[in-house]
Amino acid sequence: MSEPRVVPDPDHPGAWFVRVGGADQSWVDPDDPEHLAFDYMQRIAHHIDAHAPRGERLRVVHIGGAGLSLARYVAHTRPTSPQIVCEPDETLTAEVRETIGLPRNSGIKVRGVDGRAGVRAMPDDYADIVIVDAFVGARVPADLVTVEFFADLRRIARPDAQVLLNVTDMHPFAWTRRLVSGLRIYFRHVALSTESSTLKGRRFGNVVIGASATGLPIQHLNRAAAGAPFPYRVVSGEHLTSLVGGAQPFHDGASDSSPAPPSGLTAFR
Repeated sequence: MSEPRVVPDPDHPGAWFVRVGGADQSWVDPDDPEHLAFDYMQRIAHHIDAHAPRGERLRVVHIGGAGLSLARYVAHTRPTSPQIVCEPDETLTAEVRETIGLPRNSGIKVRGVDGRAGVRAMPDDYADIVIVDAFVGARVPADLVTVEFFADLRRIARPDAQVLLNVTDMHPFAWTRRLVSGLRIYFRHVALSTESSTLKGRRFGNVVIGASATGLPIQHLNRAAAGAPFPYRVVSGEHLTSLVGGAQPFHDGASDSSPAPPSGLTAFR
């Protein structure tokens, strides 16, 4: 019999870890959806909160679900927001629903499809926010970082939408630079954020990337970064252009999954 993937947090009664392949993919406190334990999720929440004030209805698409932490956050801070979650692991979704549950009338709809198929089926100009946070084991799938996928994300995104990606990498970010190069074909404004230790090459860690056709809330993000419990750096504009350099984007059939965590340098997700 396989081990349960939704397990209680012994240090926080009422909270749960969602564990896949030995890695913690989500942390959920159903009584406090605004408590985002993983720092990268806090960074994504900063993007969402800068995009629209609390209480304002947003259409949100999630690629990757696990414990639905960010979907719960949106449902709590922006009630009645319609949210579509593409999560191909239907067994995991069933275990999350059975063990943790979802609030009534949450507006969260989970579809048992992978990201490419799920996005392909969506209408044009649908989403205010698209969040790509999908891993197979400890790696981002190769088909979620290609120019062709980004073209489809641009198609379903409203003109002022934000597309947000969580990936993992390490300096000199050879893989992430190629991802950003592809995003910039379809989104004029791109920024990334990560902890200083990751940016300087001392640690393999999470990199949150934001993209928009019309603009990103860089000043808001800089203020949030400075005041965060785990301070991080926002890289945009000329600094990002310098970081990306001449990196060539990924294409379908010629793409790579994100780097595996080096031994002893595993990121806290």
